[in-house]
Amino acid sequence: MEKWITRGVAALCAAGSAALFWTFGMFLAVPLREGRLLALDRIELQVIGVPLLTGIAVGWGALHLLGLADREKGNAENPGNAGPENGNVSTAPHKGRQLIYAAALLTMALAAAFGGMSWTQARIA
Repeated sequence: MEKWITRGVAALCAAGSAALFWTFGMFLAVPLREGRLLALDRIELQVIGVPLLTGIAVGWGALHLLGLADREKGNAENPGNAGPENGNVSTAPHKGRQLIYAAALLTMALAAAFGGMSWTQARIA
């Protein structure tokens, strides 16, 4: 049960990260369209940088929570036999699964950023 609660919280974090990357793409569209991406002033850098850095942090938190949920898998079946002294040493997350989670989160972040950019471009033109 705790594993699914942790995965649910990780899904909420991933959704928040997607929203932040969408916001990043939304604010990035205008300077990118005008060709002045390298000539931004301080306020524009903050408006673009805060969603980017916060989205990265929240996405990393989602990956960390998914790793914690994977570690709980071995302990959830036999809570009384959770320690390594009882032969349960499978508490490390599966590396292949972590790579799949990271690839899915990266794909989601890129799709959200491009979605925000296209949303802004549709309203400008």
